[in-house]
Amino acid sequence: MFLSLIYVVGGLAVLVFASDRLVTSAVRISRRIGISAVLIGAIVVGLGTSLPELLVSALSAASGDLDIAMANVVGSNTANVTLVLGVAALTAPIVSSLSVLKREGVLMFLAVAALAVVLFNEVVTRREGVLLILGMVVAVLLLIRWAKDHDSEVIGAELGEYTADAPAAPVREIALGLGALVATVLSAQLLLTGAEDIGVRLGLSATFLGVMLGIGTSLPELATTLAAVRHGSSDLVIGNVVGSNLFNSLAVAGAAAVIGPATLVDLSRPEIVFMVIAVAVAGGFALAGRIQRLGGSVLLGGFVVLMLLSQ
Repeated sequence: MFLSLIYVVGGLAVLVFASDRLVTSAVRISRRIGISAVLIGAIVVGLGTSLPELLVSALSAASGDLDIAMANVVGSNTANVTLVLGVAALTAPIVSSLSVLKREGVLMFLAVAALAVVLFNEVVTRREGVLLILGMVVAVLLLIRWAKDHDSEVIGAELGEYTADAPAAPVREIALGLGALVATVLSAQLLLTGAEDIGVRLGLSATFLGVMLGIGTSLPELATTLAAVRHGSSDLVIGNVVGSNLFNSLAVAGAAAVIGPATLVDLSRPEIVFMVIAVAVAGGFALAGRIQRLGGSVLLGGFVVLMLLSQ
């Protein structure tokens, strides 16, 4: 048990650090070769902060634990709009951009709804996984198209923490990025091994274990969001959550379904429905133009509900 705890704590710590380092390297390299800063914010950062979910879910599906994989996605999606946005709003009011919400926000909600439809009948097939991945391809193409309409300089300023002090040559960043990728993969495996052993010893359900992993793998989003709040970059806060949930719902869940299609046993419908409700409520607060501390408190209350549902 003690060794498993070390695996979980150590794996999670390395996972958070390595995934953040990987995002930093990816952003700096992308900037170096001239990719739009908007595209970096929407795709590179969103994908980077979702790497822990992708790795944990893929490894779980490969080992025959699709319940853990999908519970990880559901837990991460819900934690992003309750815990992450709630903590951010309590730190400082979040002023949202309606132009972002009307397109990227709606796209995220459709992705979450599509995931809910796939999970609701409790049978996840490889074909559904392929459809989710194809949906991710369409979403990326839309994000690329929409990126042309945004002001790259504004987003570039919001990504300053990633591009500051970038080396003159990208060789060092490529090496650091590859090292971070290896560390991310290995730490995800350690985290999963330790968590599964603890779950078996304590008799925890696969759903509860998956949700807890989902919350743990949301830490990169939380860290990035708090950094954006400190810099007054509200659009980046919203964009980080939107991008992460988009990738979780389509790419992560799709990959898990393709790797290990199965019938879900432990993941319950109330948790799936609550994920959709939580996303809708957070979107409603954001559409009001500002998420105040009261809204943040409500969202954090939703996080408590998530914990209770996963028992």
